[in-house]
Amino acid sequence: MCICINCHYVDQCITYHAVEGQHQQPHLTEEPSFEPVGPTINVNIRNHGTEMEWDVVGCLSFKQETGKWARLRPGELVPT
Repeated sequence: MCICINCHYVDQCITYHAVEGQHQQPHLTEEPSFEPVGPTINVNIRNHGTEMEWDVVGCLSFKQETGKWARLRPGELVPT
């Protein structure tokens, strides 16, 4: 699971913006301005390379704000 959904910077983060693009999901913001320090991304490749799952699993800039993504997108399923 991507740690970004519980990060204070999720709606401003350049890295999360890229992950949204990889998942073909709508962006929380069109012009993110926060450049995180040391993000670590896991990329899982499935179905002989036809599907890729991108998850930020670590970041030196991570600042816990539980439920931040859900508050920004009320009523939508939280990404897993």
